[in-house]
Amino acid sequence: MLNIIWIGFFVVAFVSALFQLAYFGDADVFARMMKAAFNMAQTGFEISLGLVGVMTFWLGIMKIGEQGGFLNLLIRFMRPLLVKLFPQVPDNHPAFGAMLMNFAANMLGLDNAATPLGLKAMRELQSINPEEDTASDSQILFLVINTSSVTLFPVAIFTYRAQQGAVDPTDVFIPILLATFFSTMVGLIAVALYQRINLLDRVIIYYLGGMALFLGAVMFYFSQLDQISMQKQSSIISNFLLFLIIILFISGAALRRVNVYDAFIDGAKDGFKTAVTIIPYLIAMLVAIGVFRASGALDIILSLARQAASVAGLDTRFVESLPTAMMKPLSGSGARSMMVDAMQTYGADSFTGRLSSTIQGSTETTFYVIALYFGSVKIRHTRHAVTCGLIADAGGIMAAVILAYIFFG
Repeated sequence: MLNIIWIGFFVVAFVSALFQLAYFGDADVFARMMKAAFNMAQTGFEISLGLVGVMTFWLGIMKIGEQGGFLNLLIRFMRPLLVKLFPQVPDNHPAFGAMLMNFAANMLGLDNAATPLGLKAMRELQSINPEEDTASDSQILFLVINTSSVTLFPVAIFTYRAQQGAVDPTDVFIPILLATFFSTMVGLIAVALYQRINLLDRVIIYYLGGMALFLGAVMFYFSQLDQISMQKQSSIISNFLLFLIIILFISGAALRRVNVYDAFIDGAKDGFKTAVTIIPYLIAMLVAIGVFRASGALDIILSLARQAASVAGLDTRFVESLPTAMMKPLSGSGARSMMVDAMQTYGADSFTGRLSSTIQGSTETTFYVIALYFGSVKIRHTRHAVTCGLIADAGGIMAAVILAYIFFG
């Protein structure tokens, strides 16, 4: 699937560039495409190098948590749900702990922490994968949940909105929470249909219902705060919980008389190896995305979408936010740039500005995550991972559009 998608980006970009040259006389289109290819190759390399320090630190902390027994406690609590969702993973396998920590980091909006933990989980799942170059059911489910995982504290989006002059930067908080939760449920259902997972099982219903109630309580609490308090408290809580995890890991390991420093070093050694491994996979995908953007194909698609919405008698205001929606599965930095551009062009408090912000927080960057996570374990055949990931993205984006009309008119 990745092979087809990768080739498709270049083919569509080439056709689009020929169209720009023939019909608009745009003689610079191929120069822009080549510049984008070189820039994105450099960006991919820089991103990979930037991950080295973060991955080294967090994989070291993970090793401390493993030897300190904390992850075993967390796994024991979540074991009934994990067994139902990941029947191929043996009991007490270290993949469970890494996956749970990744989900927790994503919920707190801690991307720098979530990425190395997710890469650790993917490597652990690869250790029990019977086909080394083909994604297993467990790896696909983990990846889809990861790309659509609920974010309780989208602080970065609040910050961008504040920088762009929004009167209430956090007014998109509840729509984002609802959209990202819907995205997760859609992704889970899509994978369950492919893998024949019974989501009506009593255990799964209990756990997912409990999570929904907890999410509702969190949304209710923060909805009672003013914008300054909401942003401040969400930031404090996120960072407090993150540092608390570090302290608990270290304390637990020390109480069990584990050599904490040596445990950290053992885990940290894997960070550099993993970061180097993902460089070619990441550069390949980012270059394809950059060429696609520079070719003008995105502008053509938006024009067609606007005409289609107009013919169907729909409110076309959502079309202005489609660049963010279309870039979100492809490039996190690209989608972020589209969101900021929308706020600068139409205003942070405009319908387009708010919808773009909601879309930005509704899902993760599917192709980036697939290239990063599967690339780290050298998986080439992704099976239904891309399909289910894009279904989750579509669910989150559609929910964001509907919620924006409900909340912001």
